[in-house]
Amino acid sequence: MRDPALLLAIDTCGPSGSVALGRLAGKVTGGAVEILGQKELAGRTYSATLVAAVGELVNEAQTRLDRLAAIVVVNGPGSFTGVRVGVSAAKGLAEGASIAVLAVSRLEVLAFKANLPCAALDAHRGEIFLRIAGMNRGNGELLAGTHALARIDTPPSHIAVCDEGATALLRAAWPSTELLMVQPPSAADALQLAAPRAAAGPFADLALLDGHYLRRSDAEIFGGPAARPHSA
Repeated sequence: MRDPALLLAIDTCGPSGSVALGRLAGKVTGGAVEILGQKELAGRTYSATLVAAVGELVNEAQTRLDRLAAIVVVNGPGSFTGVRVGVSAAKGLAEGASIAVLAVSRLEVLAFKANLPCAALDAHRGEIFLRIAGMNRGNGELLAGTHALARIDTPPSHIAVCDEGATALLRAAWPSTELLMVQPPSAADALQLAAPRAAAGPFADLALLDGHYLRRSDAEIFGGPAARPHSA
């Protein structure tokens, strides 16, 4: 029998990752999440350890995978390999046990953790992944370098960051913006963010679920036309 309050989260987008199991406290429609356990995943070994870590969490909580109400997957932006591993694992686990999936942005999780509307992550190559509330009539997320940041007329007054790369770029481009450094977002943070959506969704269509990359892959950038996906 499915437990409508039991949630699993997967985040493999950053240099390190995590999986977490939680139970909604109080009403299923929202509120806080009691974290039943979290497992850290070392970078570059996600594919080898993720499913085993999920199994350990479920066993330690004395429950079963098919009792989950939903899986929360952080689907980017971040490392291409990490994002793909996390999304593929979530889809595989969900399809096998008919579990609903919620996809959330890592930038949104970071902003939520810092209690700020804006957040930034190091995208390397002199760029950042940036979330600015209100941009394009919503919570705009984009890949930005120094030139793109210079074209934004009114920079945010506060931005959440969790790494030195994003911090250095933003300090140089927007010296008047206050940066709030917090710990990198985790799967447990993603559970807290997704708790109000756990009952009502929106849930992902597994056939369409993909990574939230914001940047093309190296194969698309450097591989030429043959490496790029063909339009229908």
